[in-house]
Amino acid sequence: MGAETAPLLSSPGPGVQAHSPTLPVPLPERQFATGDEDQGVSLSTCASAAAPPNSDLVRMAEVVPHAGQTPSWSDIPRDLAGLVLQLLPAYADRARFASVCPQWRAAARQLALPPPLPLLALPDGTFYSLPYGKPFRFPGFGCVGFKGAACGSWLVFPRDDGYYLVDPFAQATLALPPLSRIRLRPPNAVAKYADYEDDTRLPFPYSTWMHIKDQEEIPTLNKLILCSPNLVAAFIGNGRTSQILMCQPGASSWSVRAYDECKKFEDMAFYQGKLYALDFDENLLIVNISQDPSTGDPQVSRTGQVIKGDPWYSVFYPDKTTEEMKVYLVETRGTLLMVRRKVWCKLDADGTLVALAGQNEFEVFEADLEHSRWVNVTTLGDDQVIFLGRWCSRAVSASQFGMSGDQIFFLDDVMENALEYLFDRENTSVSVYDMRTGEISSPLPMVWMHDMIPVTWLFPWD
Repeated sequence: MGAETAPLLSSPGPGVQAHSPTLPVPLPERQFATGDEDQGVSLSTCASAAAPPNSDLVRMAEVVPHAGQTPSWSDIPRDLAGLVLQLLPAYADRARFASVCPQWRAAARQLALPPPLPLLALPDGTFYSLPYGKPFRFPGFGCVGFKGAACGSWLVFPRDDGYYLVDPFAQATLALPPLSRIRLRPPNAVAKYADYEDDTRLPFPYSTWMHIKDQEEIPTLNKLILCSPNLVAAFIGNGRTSQILMCQPGASSWSVRAYDECKKFEDMAFYQGKLYALDFDENLLIVNISQDPSTGDPQVSRTGQVIKGDPWYSVFYPDKTTEEMKVYLVETRGTLLMVRRKVWCKLDADGTLVALAGQNEFEVFEADLEHSRWVNVTTLGDDQVIFLGRWCSRAVSASQFGMSGDQIFFLDDVMENALEYLFDRENTSVSVYDMRTGEISSPLPMVWMHDMIPVTWLFPWD
């Protein structure tokens, strides 16, 4: 069955042409999980929501037309429309509500509502609006071929010499500088090498941006976040070795410290007005930002380590199993967390590491910046849920969605790790880890290729 087309909910930005909304689509039957043994996630249904109070029923009666008048849904008072909208946690449902008439569309845009559940975006242009397992597409706006997300409502698309951002909810775009336009600091920087007797030539004293620039392979984007309307930060490099670049949306060039050591950066987060980066050894770095005196564009002034991690090394066990590790940064309730995900793999007969389906473990650590250490935490809290992904991770309040807390929704979306192991017989791109029980479940019965693809979370309220 093809993907359904969902109407737009938010308005496009200035200068962007809006598409006409599609015809209203009846709300599908609610497919919420009920916390049964094979689901592990509990979401409330519209049917179970409390009925409006008596005062609201009186206002409903007041809008009943007199004899001879044609009843109109558009006559429902805006506050009552808000009560209906508050019972719709899914973005797709709110979009359908907004497409009924101009009055309802205005209510959907103007009322102060709790944010909807995040969406799952696939690079073939289809989306899933949690908690539904039915795909849909945005009308008249192709979202095929994105290469990641900018941690929020923006998708990242490639162009001839770089990338640009697209917000499918508002149908807005942001231009980024081409990768051929890099402002070096210092501007006369050159790559340095050490030559050895066996004709080996290695970067000296370590790998820098200049060595990445020297390679024939075109640098790739490993991570990008839109920190503010005036600041974009990215990991750009070859393979998993990358460097931090910065720019301003619409600027003509990126900025990079040419002689800073490249690292295996895993994630970064803009936390309390500061940029933090996490590397493979779980070292937490703070990235100090200044302005270019000539252009006013943002640039890295220096990078310093604030927490020293505990390096992890892969070990094979007698049964030919081993652990692969992924680490993420997430802000929640004013604290910065590192989430460590262990993926259990087994060495196949041909020497390939195959991930064991369902064999994932999670550990969570809080950044104690005052004492420069990671502190293990065993719970996220009864009201916290983390949506975890390589491109975009976020913690949200569980109660506003009627969900059970202390859970991690995670994606199998890391392309660089596809070189290290393969997923075997996976039938879903999203799973849920319960911090209380350690159990993993699959809330969405979605089936596609048994390969890792750059699927990402999108958060419509950004």
